[in-house]
Amino acid sequence: MNKVNKRGLFITLEGPDGSGKTTQALLLARYLRKKGHRVVRTREPGGTSIAEALRRIILNPKNRISKLTEVLLYEAGRAQHTSELILPALGKGKTVICERYTDATLAYQGYGRKLDIRMVNELNRIASSGLKPDLTVLLDIDVREGLKRVKKISGRKMDRMERESVRFHQRVRKGYLEIASRERKRVKLVRSKETPEKTHLEVVKVIDKLVK
Repeated sequence: MNKVNKRGLFITLEGPDGSGKTTQALLLARYLRKKGHRVVRTREPGGTSIAEALRRIILNPKNRISKLTEVLLYEAGRAQHTSELILPALGKGKTVICERYTDATLAYQGYGRKLDIRMVNELNRIASSGLKPDLTVLLDIDVREGLKRVKKISGRKMDRMERESVRFHQRVRKGYLEIASRERKRVKLVRSKETPEKTHLEVVKVIDKLVK
């Protein structure tokens, strides 16, 4: 991989809420550093000061945000995140691990919010400057089980997106699975196991096939 553009490796972790993206990103970063990679771990929405400020607006349960405003806020954060952090890191040959990227917007705003898919794809293309992940690990989990896990996390309240209906989250999961079915070369499906360690072992199997 990456022999043509000779830049760093861009890996994204995607999945429904409660699938364990943050934990797996942390474990994967640790694993790749041991293999000699210079790793930058980041997230969306967020990753830069401006994007983190937008994250607080988007995810605050007190905010009533229209569907169109929501997708544009996500894309604004992505544009800043991509230009300020991701592209410079890749240009230096670093491996970037990002929790959520354009697939999340397609799943949540395209499928979940039922916005026009072509519009979301075009907004994704613009905000990302055409950047696509080299590899996406899709952590799949039953929606109700995932939301149970979110509720069990101590020390924080559920955010605005997590509080959406089960039907909304089911549409999101369906969207993710359709993306994985269409882009099998890039998107690798990993079922979220009962423990983070078991899930990590499955992620490593995927990574070792594609990363030296």
